[in-house]
Amino acid sequence: MVAAFHVGKVPPSIPSIREELGASLRQAGWLLSTVNLITALAGMAIALTADRFGHRRLVLLGTALCFAASLGGAFAGSVDTLLIGRVVEGLGFIAVTVALPTLLLRIASPSDQRFVMTLWTSYMPAGAGSMMLIAAVVLPGTSWRVAWLVASAASALMLAALLWRALPRRELDPLPVSRRPVLHEMAEVASTGGPLAIALCFGAYSCCWFAVIGFLPTLLIERLGFATSAAAIITALVTIVNVGGNLAAGWLMHRGMPRVAVIAGAAVSMAFCAAGVFMDGVPDLLRLVLAGVYSAVIGVVPGALFTALPVHAPRPELVGASTGLLMQGSNIGALLGPPITGALVASGGWPAAARLTSAALAIAAAAGLFLHWRERRKLSP
Repeated sequence: MVAAFHVGKVPPSIPSIREELGASLRQAGWLLSTVNLITALAGMAIALTADRFGHRRLVLLGTALCFAASLGGAFAGSVDTLLIGRVVEGLGFIAVTVALPTLLLRIASPSDQRFVMTLWTSYMPAGAGSMMLIAAVVLPGTSWRVAWLVASAASALMLAALLWRALPRRELDPLPVSRRPVLHEMAEVASTGGPLAIALCFGAYSCCWFAVIGFLPTLLIERLGFATSAAAIITALVTIVNVGGNLAAGWLMHRGMPRVAVIAGAAVSMAFCAAGVFMDGVPDLLRLVLAGVYSAVIGVVPGALFTALPVHAPRPELVGASTGLLMQGSNIGALLGPPITGALVASGGWPAAARLTSAALAIAAAAGLFLHWRERRKLSP
């Protein structure tokens, strides 16, 4: 959640950055998504590195990188310098988020592991949403630089807590495991249909979710005339309700709802909801309600996908690598969503953004159908 602070600090800060540094709408899109660049390029490789380097060490390193990059970014004098800091933050973010699930599973009892993974899926909306609320408090009358300093301070405190409490824990020491060459394991995961479909589905989900959440403050300010603080608070609340969907996915599947119904049902219905956020002629209050409903309902997708990893991984010891591929797909979507949205809005106005959300959610639904077909074939006697 603290790592996700470095994602959540950006959307409410975009208007201040554009005013102070003169960033264009396209540059704002890259500021929103550059933190995902390293994950998009090397998510699975970093996950396999964690298996060898040690998951706890990688969490400590990632937290330290987030602290240092955010502190340095607070004093950036240009958009280009700020973008470089965002790349380093992206490296820290993926180091934390790829390494932590394995540690969580190791300290949880077997009966609690599914519940722990359901809770884990809420780290992004809970962390990013909390930082958005903090930014909404500090931004009026100050600068985006204060948000960077707050995120840096949070990572510094977390790093101290990890060194104090996690470093001495012997049960978190690296396990001696016989591994095949990294490239061999990467090829094995990347050539398996299940993990690929999971990564594609998560990528499509992230693409349209970050497109809506990333530009919601700008939409509220430029289109609806909201104050910066009000736009930040609304965006934070819309983000946080995504947690409800994350947790609901586990409850729905525990009650017997098929994974395909959870994924495809949410994706198809929320394509219309997301379009209503951007289309002309929608009353302001209804637009805000649609954004909240969209974030809450579409949140079931990550929960359904994380629990699919053990089913679709080629071998049990490659669940970590499959998680890395999922994160890679997720961050490719997050990397592409905001810039594409910025380009569509710049060329065709806010309604043009609905083209992206509709196409991405259609891909997510199709990937969910493929996973259902593959699970039936794999699990059938």
